[in-house]
Amino acid sequence: MTTMRRLTTKAWLLALCATFLSVGVAESLYRSGFADRAESLYSDLWHRLAGKHHEASHVALVMIDDPTLSSQPDEPLAFWTPHFARALGVLDAVGAKTVALDFLFSGSPERWLEKLKLAPEEATRSYDQPFRQQINRGNVLLAAFRIGDGDKEGDYILPSPDYLLALPDFALVPHVGLANLEADADGVVRRFAANGTRRTLEGMPHLTLGMLAAIRHTGQDPTAAHWRFGNRTVAAQDAWPIVFAGPPGSIAALSFQRLLAPNAERDPAVRALAGKAVVIGAGYAGMNDVHPTPYSTTLGRANALMSGPEIQASIIESLLSGSFVDPLSNWLRLATFAAAFGILAFLGMRLPMSWTLLLAMALALGFTFIAYLLHGRMVLFPLAHLHLGLGMVVGTLFLLRLTREERERSHLNALFGRYVSPQVMTALLASPELPELGGQAMRVTVLFSDIRNFTTLSEKLTPKEVVEMLNTYLEQACTVLLKEGATIDKFIGDAIMAEFGAPLRQDDHAARALRAAVALRKVAVEFRTWMEVRFAGRGLSQFDIGIGIHTGDAVVGNIGASSRMEYTAIGDTVNTASRLEGMTKEVGAPILASQATVDAAGPVVVTGAHHALKVKGRAQLVAACEILGIS
Repeated sequence: MTTMRRLTTKAWLLALCATFLSVGVAESLYRSGFADRAESLYSDLWHRLAGKHHEASHVALVMIDDPTLSSQPDEPLAFWTPHFARALGVLDAVGAKTVALDFLFSGSPERWLEKLKLAPEEATRSYDQPFRQQINRGNVLLAAFRIGDGDKEGDYILPSPDYLLALPDFALVPHVGLANLEADADGVVRRFAANGTRRTLEGMPHLTLGMLAAIRHTGQDPTAAHWRFGNRTVAAQDAWPIVFAGPPGSIAALSFQRLLAPNAERDPAVRALAGKAVVIGAGYAGMNDVHPTPYSTTLGRANALMSGPEIQASIIESLLSGSFVDPLSNWLRLATFAAAFGILAFLGMRLPMSWTLLLAMALALGFTFIAYLLHGRMVLFPLAHLHLGLGMVVGTLFLLRLTREERERSHLNALFGRYVSPQVMTALLASPELPELGGQAMRVTVLFSDIRNFTTLSEKLTPKEVVEMLNTYLEQACTVLLKEGATIDKFIGDAIMAEFGAPLRQDDHAARALRAAVALRKVAVEFRTWMEVRFAGRGLSQFDIGIGIHTGDAVVGNIGASSRMEYTAIGDTVNTASRLEGMTKEVGAPILASQATVDAAGPVVVTGAHHALKVKGRAQLVAACEILGIS
């Protein structure tokens, strides 16, 4: 059972300081972005665990896939502008409100035909006319790319001048968006910005393609400084996490081929595009417009990259649905830090360190679950920074434990760890009263055990064999003694001296000693088989032991010289136990215990012959009993 220590005023103040220190450090790290990478990894995990988040209801995706390419096997994609014109006409007919072409039309087929003189002059002027007419309607957005900071014309890759001249009012800003997708430092696309340039050059496109499509779809002014989506006002300099509908493929793509089919306007799937913002992009094998997202290393499969058009569609859907991911508010974040760190600090000051670590792990897991739930509600919980703070509290508590009391307990562990069982050591360290290392009088039960005829055995064995025999036997003997909570005082040649009831007080030390004696006798009997097998044919006498036990007062503590100290027991009780062990062979009893021990153990003892023995060093006879067993 874990002992809860009572906190002193000093301990309360230390716990309070640990709490405030950890809150301050965690908050400073949060504001500096120190653990933003770890926060992103947690957010990625929440995406992967949640799977598909929602259905996209405001945006649609049309992809030029492999079946589409196969349907036009002899036409290079660069000369597909008539097909794009046909598709845009179908979308206009079914009522698609906004169309974003996630293609860079940097070259014009008409210019190539004119340059190569492969077609009549009339064809070189009219080949792209249907496509230019669709662009001129005003609801078709073209894509450009930024390759520099954006403060000079050379920083942009724009559509062909033939198509720019077809724009309404020749205006680029309302009709051309930057298709760049900005990735975090680890290469993962997690967020989007309204402004796609670091510096703005007058007259050149600066809004990102997804942002521009959402602005145009809602009828707002692309040249304004801020816009309204849902209940949120967003500014040109803002950036937000993308609210993905789910893993790659969550926004179902319609094949571009269906827009080219006869009577495509009657196709139910095509008619379902009415009123939506439509993104047209490339989805055929070999195209390189794919990017890592939070789903890129899923729980079920690796490298699930998402196409650029689907990411653009996800951005548009986020804005049109008014879905924004927000961080936890400042006051709630600080309150959470204070509560978590305070609970750990104040309870940790009272609990053993192992339980403090378990409490820290429980808090970490609990807030991990809370962070996952909040992610489903579009709230970013600063889990990585909270975990760092919990680790700081644990570290602070560990340092505070390095006080005089902890150093003394460590000294006890070093002193008694060799003599007592781990269970006794744990109880001793958890005890509010530490033993007096200088020596104290305690009522204990002392047990002595000796191998009979050891000298005769030793003469028939080599020194190496003697050591082997002793180590094997003593290992088994110490196991049963430690099981009963004994303190192994010392080995005296082939003899064992052990105490029960010190250094940890044990109310039943006499019964423990008798149980240990019975178990030790059983070990000796079983050890005979090992001796007979190991030293067969050597003519050794039968292995046996004698055990003497006495209960009384003794002085226990650190005794010795300054250069060598040992924890031991001394006094008449120790001498009497040793003398009783020496008389076991004389009275023919393997286990001989004093009447004081039998009385202290209670009626559970099964005794044999009773004796009144004259022992050396005592004027009075010692009443002793043969021990047959104990229940």
